[in-house]
Amino acid sequence: MFILMNIMKKSIILLPVHRRLMKGFGENLQLARLRRRLSAERVAERAGISRGTLSSIEAGEPSVAMGNYFQVMRVLGLEKDLAQLAKDDEMGRKLQDLQMKPKKRAPKTKTES
Repeated sequence: MFILMNIMKKSIILLPVHRRLMKGFGENLQLARLRRRLSAERVAERAGISRGTLSSIEAGEPSVAMGNYFQVMRVLGLEKDLAQLAKDDEMGRKLQDLQMKPKKRAPKTKTES
């Protein structure tokens, strides 16, 4: 007995501004590959992904797993760039500061000399 499975890719909806960011990221990875004079086949092989997945990554497709993006960055020697993402979380720090309340302490007593 054969079981037929319909595997559907989950469609990810992004705002146009975010779509452009992903597309730019993919283009940057492609440019990095070309600067290193590496073929798409070689990068895909070293990253352990298919040529089609690499093509999707270079197109900035949001449905590709983050791990696959990382593998391509690793092959290109850009894995340390990942540590820079969200490094300076200015908004998060401001929100955190707003939630911090100063501790209430008893007033200092004056000592008589």
